[in-house]
Amino acid sequence: MSTVEHAFTIEEAHDLQASLAEPVRPGLSEAELDDVEARFGFRFAADHRTFLSAGVPIGDRWPDWRCGNPEQLRKRLDWPVDGVLYDVEHNSFWLPDWGLRPVDLTDALSRARSHLARVPQLVPVCGHRYLPGIAGSTGYPVLSVYQTDIVYYGYDLRGYLRHDFCDEPLGPPPADGPRHVEFWSRFVE
Repeated sequence: MSTVEHAFTIEEAHDLQASLAEPVRPGLSEAELDDVEARFGFRFAADHRTFLSAGVPIGDRWPDWRCGNPEQLRKRLDWPVDGVLYDVEHNSFWLPDWGLRPVDLTDALSRARSHLARVPQLVPVCGHRYLPGIAGSTGYPVLSVYQTDIVYYGYDLRGYLRHDFCDEPLGPPPADGPRHVEFWSRFVE
């Protein structure tokens, strides 16, 4: 896969976390990461696990997977799907592959919710920047998600951290393009 130059290491994650200008707590253990996944029903991507094993940034924009309020963490996990549903309800958003949009708004939301239940979970990294929660994966893009306004904020986690916190330009996409994220990539492609 050409979107990742080399494996994202704990040492590199530590170096990038030093550039955050925010406090960083000790990293999560494998058992703690597994517990978070079990409690909230999703999987971290491998590079996200490495990042959180190196340290857990704290502050309003960062999800605190160790000590955070479970209700607030759930809201952050639900944010991307809730944003799409908001656009279905208030901005007439509807995808053709969902079939004919029901006239009744309640039915339309129910059908949209059913389709959205099958898309990859987006996991918050920082603010409204999300990484697909695809177990064992690396090199997926970090998406900035605000309803159906979705853009790349990094072509992988490393690139996102360098771009957002080290003042490096986003740069051109990989030669073969950013990795495709089922459903979510359609908004940026």
